[in-house]
Amino acid sequence: MCGIGGILDRRGRPIDAALCRRMVEILHHRGPDDRGVRIDSGGGVSVGLAHTRLAVVDLTDAGHQPMSGADGALWMVANGEIYNAPELRAELVAKGYRFSSRTDVEVILHLYEEEGLDSLARLNGMFAVALWDRRRGRLLLARDRFGVKPLYVAQRGDRVAFASEAKALCGIEDFEARLDPVALSEHFTF
Repeated sequence: MCGIGGILDRRGRPIDAALCRRMVEILHHRGPDDRGVRIDSGGGVSVGLAHTRLAVVDLTDAGHQPMSGADGALWMVANGEIYNAPELRAELVAKGYRFSSRTDVEVILHLYEEEGLDSLARLNGMFAVALWDRRRGRLLLARDRFGVKPLYVAQRGDRVAFASEAKALCGIEDFEARLDPVALSEHFTF
């Protein structure tokens, strides 16, 4: 189990690194082995990514997140496991991709570099990911088909915040915690 979180500002206003570090502190119990924060911008958009790591597959520092793609234009945080990562890795190695870790995260990054959004359909596992694509000014949030790994999202105006636990979203300026009766009803219905 890991913890992910972050903030996107569509108007390109700077993201407060201290706020991302606070998210990491709140999520620390989900991943006590490592922590990381990345603040970046591109395409008129700013983003902050936060991660707490529970090292399971690759116990080395090579598994540190946020993890970047080969040229630094992609950054990603993830929680979960990709069951078909070994097969995907072998396919990517055959296409010339090089790996510096044994993590599922690096497999997802290279697969996204190769196939873009279509890469998500090829992932078999339980996961929640946030992938920042600086070239496109796009933050991709995704989770497994059954929603095994949690991903809470809040939007207010031009800002979007996300985290593995709702409590990590509390305290973010412009976001208030309040119950949505429609969402609550849908949660218990479905």
